[in-house]
Amino acid sequence: MVENRPLYTFLTHLVLILGVALVLFPVWVAFVASTHTSFRLNSGLAPLWPGDALWANYAAVLSDGASSNGLPPVLPMMLNSLVMALGIALGKIVICILSAFAIVYFRFRFRMIAFWLIFMTLMLPVEVRIVPTFQVVAGLGMLNSYGGLIIPLIASATATFLYRQVFLSVPDEMLEAARIDGAGPLKFLWDILIPLTRTSTAALFVILFVYGWNQYLWPLLVTTQPDHYTVVMGIQRIARAVDSEPVWNIVMAVAVLAMLPPVIVVVAMQKLFVRGLTETEK
Repeated sequence: MVENRPLYTFLTHLVLILGVALVLFPVWVAFVASTHTSFRLNSGLAPLWPGDALWANYAAVLSDGASSNGLPPVLPMMLNSLVMALGIALGKIVICILSAFAIVYFRFRFRMIAFWLIFMTLMLPVEVRIVPTFQVVAGLGMLNSYGGLIIPLIASATATFLYRQVFLSVPDEMLEAARIDGAGPLKFLWDILIPLTRTSTAALFVILFVYGWNQYLWPLLVTTQPDHYTVVMGIQRIARAVDSEPVWNIVMAVAVLAMLPPVIVVVAMQKLFVRGLTETEK
């Protein structure tokens, strides 16, 4: 029996409310700043309530008004970020499913050595190997291209380890039943293993989409043309695009727009995301 203690309930809710307020306050400040004029923001007083320039600022960001003032267009940057995020998320999932499937269900020499070599790449993130990776991408002529943005980031030791653990939890009787029914390896993967990993894949997709969308350093290195700018790196370029006073209202409007796609993905896939992190389907 759970005891009903009003004081503990009040303190618990108070801590939760304070935590939510602490997280949402910077978002609120960014939104409020995007509704004021640049003159109001450069006056030295930070407003805490929305202004009357919301529609004008967002119309300038989403139309050609921003680019006519020397600012990079926002919609193409958001499209580039979407392509990059989807490419990284889907590419990582496909490659990691196939690699984990090969490690678990195929018997070949140095199988575990291959797995541990993949796992050891966790110690070599992109920031550590960024110079040789950039040289390889530049040598292949992949600068200012979607391939250059996506391909160096689609391998993931963490996702391979996750799928390996899920595949190891599948009973051997399923594999034997599939063999008796005449199912080949790819059919077994497609009809049995992939449906069993649905929630894990959904949770992984959300994490990888946000990871790909928020990439800053790598797109900053491999893109030198505005046609392939991503919105995260575009925020920094917009902030310094005008030599006069910074247009912080436009910068904050772009920042708010940049937050929307990850939020939409997380909210839309919230149930599968939570289930994928807390459950193991068999």
